[in-house]
Amino acid sequence: MKHQPFEAEHFFHLYNRGNNDENIFLEQENYSYFLVLMKKYLLSEADVYSYCLLPNHFHIIIKFKEESQQEVGKNNSKISLHQPISNMMNAYTKAINKRYNRRGSLFQEH
Repeated sequence: MKHQPFEAEHFFHLYNRGNNDENIFLEQENYSYFLVLMKKYLLSEADVYSYCLLPNHFHIIIKFKEESQQEVGKNNSKISLHQPISNMMNAYTKAINKRYNRRGSLFQEH
């Protein structure tokens, strides 16, 4: 599935759920850790307008900052705005897999 492009200064609804409707937040500290990762990976690139974290899925409303689109990588190419989201999701999945001794994808969609 090809990603739709993110554009600076536009609102986006990010959402995902656990594979097979499984819970992605298993205890209270999982919610807190997800918010820590949101702050780490998203707040430098986007403003978060609202979020809703439920046991088996989440919703986040963001707007990428204008300067995010202008960031240039080492090889002078624009950095994809998908990258901070991907980094956040990967970090969360790795932490959950390690903590609960599981393997594989946590989320249904990319």
